[in-house]
Amino acid sequence: MSTYGIWLSAAGMKLNDHRQAVLTNNVANADTTGFKHDLAIFTQRSIESRENPTAPGLSAPGLAGLSGGVHVRPSFISFAQGPIVRTDRPLDVAIQGEGFFTVSNGDVTRYTRDGEFARNKRGELVLAAGDGRWRVLGDDGSPIVLSEDGKPASIRSDGTVREGEEVIAVLGMAKPEDLTRLRKVGENLFEPVDTPMSPVETNLVEGSRESSNFDVMKGLASLIAVSRAYQLNATMIQLQDQMSAQAVSRIARVA
Repeated sequence: MSTYGIWLSAAGMKLNDHRQAVLTNNVANADTTGFKHDLAIFTQRSIESRENPTAPGLSAPGLAGLSGGVHVRPSFISFAQGPIVRTDRPLDVAIQGEGFFTVSNGDVTRYTRDGEFARNKRGELVLAAGDGRWRVLGDDGSPIVLSEDGKPASIRSDGTVREGEEVIAVLGMAKPEDLTRLRKVGENLFEPVDTPMSPVETNLVEGSRESSNFDVMKGLASLIAVSRAYQLNATMIQLQDQMSAQAVSRIARVA
């Protein structure tokens, strides 16, 4: 029973270590434009005699009413809408509803909710975050290129990219057939896994950005709870180890 208790407590430590990693990443990206937070997923594990009822030697009546611990599952991405924040910058645009901006580094195409754009030295419209290597694509699939002379440019709520009143391009907006098949690949970007992306008309808010959809106050409270749960499981392992040592000592003295 003591060994089983140690195993359960160790599983609890592993679970809370995973939860802490997920929460820490969410908190670190609380100010990242368009960030979609992750949810730590786990499921209850049945005891071994229930998972493998035909296997010999697994029956233990004393454990029949106990849990078998937990399984840590792949994290789930929450695509809930983030708050829209006014910036009044002409190249900022926020998505309100479904859809993603399409970007490319010249080798691969990725998707993002980050609508903070900038113009590089070559006049290309790029993601302002990072080193500017992710170029924003238009609805024709090609990079959007503005004038190199710095002529004032803006993005309107209809997705048009303009210099003055001249329409230069239209933002390429897309959505996946199955939202759950989008995978994070770093730099606040997503790639589809076995799901097609198709053009979509979406609501855009000009001069604004979509904030992270993570509630940082709730996240910090959850981090404290997770830390306490981790420590509690560590303490339980120490207590059960001490009990085992005492039991062995007493048996040795009796013998």
